[in-house]
Amino acid sequence: MPAERAFSAVEAVGGDTGWYFANWLWRLRGFLDLLVGGVGLRRGRKHPRRLLPGDTVDFWSVEAVEPGHRLRLYAEMRLPGRDWLQFEVEPDGTGCRLRQIAEFDPAGWLGSLYWYALYPLHVLIFEEMLRNMARAAEDRAPELH
Repeated sequence: MPAERAFSAVEAVGGDTGWYFANWLWRLRGFLDLLVGGVGLRRGRKHPRRLLPGDTVDFWSVEAVEPGHRLRLYAEMRLPGRDWLQFEVEPDGTGCRLRQIAEFDPAGWLGSLYWYALYPLHVLIFEEMLRNMARAAEDRAPELH
């Protein structure tokens, strides 16, 4: 699949599109965030397909966008630390490589405990999310443009 199609799926994440896997868990995380005074999922997104730095995507803020290549999100939910989620699309022969990077900077031992306790769940969610994102780019390419 061309890199442009893959990035269209990346850029559509969140809001009405959802998170490509276990949307009920993302909604639960948003609800829990609201309970502790966070922003939850109520912010959605401004545009269904395009993102700019400073835009919101549910409980994330768009930190950087390199069109066709990279999307970096910063978590604005309540966490014991700072959290980023980054997607990269790189041309690879006739197709492309889609990469997802989750980065967490824990605040003390509670932050480390949080990250390691949820690590197995994060692995499952992020692997399936990335797989389904790639499928969406292949299956629904005309809808993503």
